[in-house]
Amino acid sequence: MIQHIKRLLGIGKPDPKHGNSIIVNVEKLERRVALLEDGLLEEYTVEREGDQNIVGGIFKGRVKNIEGGLKAMFVDIGLDKNAFLHFWDAIPAALDADLEEIQRASSKKKKTKNITSKDIPDIYPVGSEIVIQVSKGPIGTKGPRVTTNISLAGRYLVLMPFTEQFGISRKIEDPKERARLRKIIQKLSIPEGMGIIMRTIAQGTRARHFVRDLAMLLDQWDEIESRRANNPAPACIFQEPGLIERIARDFLTEEINQVLCDDADTTERIRQIAGKISRRAKRRVHHMPTSTQPLFERVGIQKQIDEAFSRQVWLPCGGYIVIDETEALIAIDVNTGRNRGSKDVDKVILETNVEAAREVARQLRLRNIGGIVVIDLIDMRHRKDQQTVYKAIKDRLKKDKAKTQVLQISPIGLMEMTRQRINESLRDSMYEPCPYCQGRARVKTPMTMSVEIQRRLNTVILKHRDTIGDIIVIVNSDVLNRFKSEDSKLLGELERAHSGRLIFRSDPTLNRERFLIIDAKTEKTLDQA
Repeated sequence: MIQHIKRLLGIGKPDPKHGNSIIVNVEKLERRVALLEDGLLEEYTVEREGDQNIVGGIFKGRVKNIEGGLKAMFVDIGLDKNAFLHFWDAIPAALDADLEEIQRASSKKKKTKNITSKDIPDIYPVGSEIVIQVSKGPIGTKGPRVTTNISLAGRYLVLMPFTEQFGISRKIEDPKERARLRKIIQKLSIPEGMGIIMRTIAQGTRARHFVRDLAMLLDQWDEIESRRANNPAPACIFQEPGLIERIARDFLTEEINQVLCDDADTTERIRQIAGKISRRAKRRVHHMPTSTQPLFERVGIQKQIDEAFSRQVWLPCGGYIVIDETEALIAIDVNTGRNRGSKDVDKVILETNVEAAREVARQLRLRNIGGIVVIDLIDMRHRKDQQTVYKAIKDRLKKDKAKTQVLQISPIGLMEMTRQRINESLRDSMYEPCPYCQGRARVKTPMTMSVEIQRRLNTVILKHRDTIGDIIVIVNSDVLNRFKSEDSKLLGELERAHSGRLIFRSDPTLNRERFLIIDAKTEKTLDQA
């Protein structure tokens, strides 16, 4: 009990294996942040030198073209790719289902014309200026997605400058606390035409903190308005703070026991930001000087990070899941593997599926993957077991900040869900398609290449029978080994059909699927792949 109180107050030796911890590693080219829950890695974020995080950024753009068939427009915001603005994202948005709408005591409802998607091309014709906010960063070949429904996030409040809606997060469940927050929100001095939302972190916060947070957001909006007025389109008029500042704003909640950082200057920056929140939050920030081991290895999470890029993930029961990412869909397969814990087959299947459901929710959050997710569970005979698995993933997803929707398990054992994608996945931000296999994760076999090269050689010989003599063929060493063994007779026959010699050479640096066919006399390339 005493140790628990010490952890809450930020007193004593930091212990990342207990409670919730934020681990910050700062290097010259990269900053890494890991969120641990009882030593288990739940979220991992990387920010590299020169990275431009545009999600949440506000731009003054110019409408370049309108696509009526898509019901969308493309907006020049000064980036390589134009931003995509769907007509629905240009209509004043209704309050999110996760928020309870609050009616202010002093508010008078004005009669305003309902804007529909048909009105958007007239409101924003081609060439007109428009203020938008990036809701989804560029992913793959797609440009950023944007909205005209601007919002500014503070510590406890979210300011919405273009709507008069007021709301409280439904994740605050205590009726008494909700009643207290309603009274506070009705007393706040909010300019006409603006609205606010109370975030989940607002629970238990005193009224003066909301007043201070609102004043900061209003000052921030005044600066944005000033930049909008003084800068021609396209221009960025607001950018979300960097990774370190976002840690203090979004992650340093009452649930976080400690923040550990290996850089003294960054630690001090986090302490200064945390100090504006509370003294207790400031006491939770600790500097962990570099020793013989890097910080991530010292707290035991480097291995967990490495596993986040693995296709196969093992479960405690001995089963495993296999995760395959495509551009639009995530396919996850569940297998019993080594799980032989019980003679009761139904019990083994249920245990594996429940652990898989929890691990899937964790992996989606950790890898930052989403879109449409299809989970191929092990078939369960009893509806009760299916409901247990469904509840397991729903409960685990409550920790995820991204919006998710999960459907009941289908008759063929598939669980379908969606997870909001805001940025590129961890894999896509850290890796690029292999130049060797072009991202297929497969290469042609030596036999396949032998067949293709012989076919191309035959074409070259027929085409240049009377004009060239010796031919040099440069191939990968694996393919040459095939030529020397299984296919030597076939190549001998091919050479006899030609007036010159066929000279084969290997290049170990050459991609297995690449080859060169060269005229030995002129050194002219006759064919290649």
